[in-house]
Amino acid sequence: MKRAFLFTVILLLTGTFLFVGCAKEKKVTAKYKIGLVFDIGGRGDNSFNDSAYRGLKQVAETYKGTIQGDPDKVNFGSEVELKYLEPKSGGQDREQLLRALAEEGYSPIFAVGFLFTESVAKVAKDFPKTHFAIIDGWIPDLTDASNITCLAFAEHEGSFLVGAIAGLKNQKGKIGFIGGMDMPLIHKFQAGYIAGALYVNPALRNQKMVLAQYIGKEPSAFNDPKAGKDIASNFYKQGATIIYHAAGGSGDGLFQAAEENKKLAIGVDSDQGLIYASAKEEATKAKGKWILTSMLKRVDNSVFLTCKDSIDKGKVAGGYRSFGLKEDGVGYALNDFNKAELADVQAKVEEIKAKIIGGEIKVPDDDAKLAEYVKALK
Repeated sequence: MKRAFLFTVILLLTGTFLFVGCAKEKKVTAKYKIGLVFDIGGRGDNSFNDSAYRGLKQVAETYKGTIQGDPDKVNFGSEVELKYLEPKSGGQDREQLLRALAEEGYSPIFAVGFLFTESVAKVAKDFPKTHFAIIDGWIPDLTDASNITCLAFAEHEGSFLVGAIAGLKNQKGKIGFIGGMDMPLIHKFQAGYIAGALYVNPALRNQKMVLAQYIGKEPSAFNDPKAGKDIASNFYKQGATIIYHAAGGSGDGLFQAAEENKKLAIGVDSDQGLIYASAKEEATKAKGKWILTSMLKRVDNSVFLTCKDSIDKGKVAGGYRSFGLKEDGVGYALNDFNKAELADVQAKVEEIKAKIIGGEIKVPDDDAKLAEYVKALK
């Protein structure tokens, strides 16, 4: 009896070990690990961060990957492991999040936004074998051999197109611009937008016909819908018929004001008109009706193409990479909800787009160049 019992126990233990061994053998390790840290507002901002997320999703779909811990359960396979993290509301833990991904072996690691500049420069030195890509950040003296790539965009070119749309659609009133944080990057949006509107509509070349205001000088300016709404409401009362924002999450305030005043708005970064108009919530849909178009900043393309290099070529070149109209890095939104509204101006806008790509139109990208541009129009 004792021998039989002992033999049974041995068989059970052996089976257990075999089962554990088989389980270990079935566990698949991803060939590639790619990480990303969002900026303030995180996923769900319907703008900048969400565009970066779409880039990750495209990588997952194209290369059979899975986004770890994603509420949408994006899972196309186990070849690529993708992971994103979100900073605290003040963004004070940006560096820690980058380090956490680097320590876990993710590479490349994307930092979404210029506010990561100092953190990326610091962490990249401590992890020389990890590649970092920063969107909108500028780190000097990089080379192809550097483990940092700065991904920049010609926001002024895309803004020129939506400015042209605003100028063509605006018959009698003023136009407006709302910026988030008052900084050179956002002035690129403003310069391009105003230049485009003035290019197609001489009536707007009177300085009083263009309204512009920034929400603040701190990063929180990108996440203040109330301030965005207050500024927009004031602009509409002053006679603005169309307002364009480059204010991140604060842009939702513009859309609220547009709905209340029955006036038009222009979104930024993502196709905000499509996002709002196709939302499940009726209140969100109602705002989408008043979004004429959006300036598309294809952060998704920059994320996908950088990952493509990493996977297909085995490395990402360091240094600097820019995405303009020619590279499909910026543009304007055309969708099922707004195509009828834009039908009368689309041909003109496409003509302007071709002239920018061809170098016939030089789009100003700061206040000084805009001033010179306006002088040349008169």
